[in-house]
Formats: sequence, C-alpha cells, structure tokens
Amino acid sequence: MTIDEAQQQVDEWIKTVGIRYFSELTNMACLTEEVGELARVIARRYGDQSFKKGENCNLEEEMADVLWVLICLANQTGVNLTEAFRKSIEKKTDRDKERHINNPKLH
Repeated sequence: MTIDEAQQQVDEWIKTVGIRYFSELTNMACLTEEVGELARVIARRYGDQSFKKGENCNLEEEMADVLWVLICLANQTGVNLTEAFRKSIEKKTDRDKERHINNPKLH
C-alpha cells in the first residue's frame, strides 16, 4: 500500500464507517494520546520499566494507531503525505549529508 492509497483508504473509512472526521484539534489530542501509548510500550519493552499484569504489549498496533491519526490530520488539512515525505527526505539529505558521516559518536 502506498501512502496515497493509505490516505484514500482512511478517507473512505471515515466517510462511510466513521461518519465524519473529528475536528483537527480533537485529532491532535488523539495523536498525542496514541504517541503516549506507543511511548509506554517502548519504555517497557526497551527501557527500564516492566509491563503491568494484563498490559498490552502490541508495538505494531500502537504504531499503526499513530499512523492512522496522522493520516486523518493530513487528509483534513489537505496535506499530501507522499509529497511532504519526499520533501522531508530531500531536506534531511541536503542538511545532513556531511553531518552524520563526520559524527564520531556514530562510528
């Protein structure tokens, strides 16, 4: 699935199953919540914390939830994520083409 296809699929789901998009502000709050849930799983799986009894450890699900809400925000604000991501890669490449290779901390 391409990013464009994901944006189209989310839009179709929202318009048929979800009825309508939540407001941008509500979706931003939802995105923050989902990132927090992802952070909790990562902190417990890779950090110093341990899982509580019965706590969900589904990293894939939490990442997908973050992506879902981000796609919702992109759709409702008119952002083409494919184009935005392409530009982001170009920006990072131009900015960091010497930076990381010359960083002794990375070697």
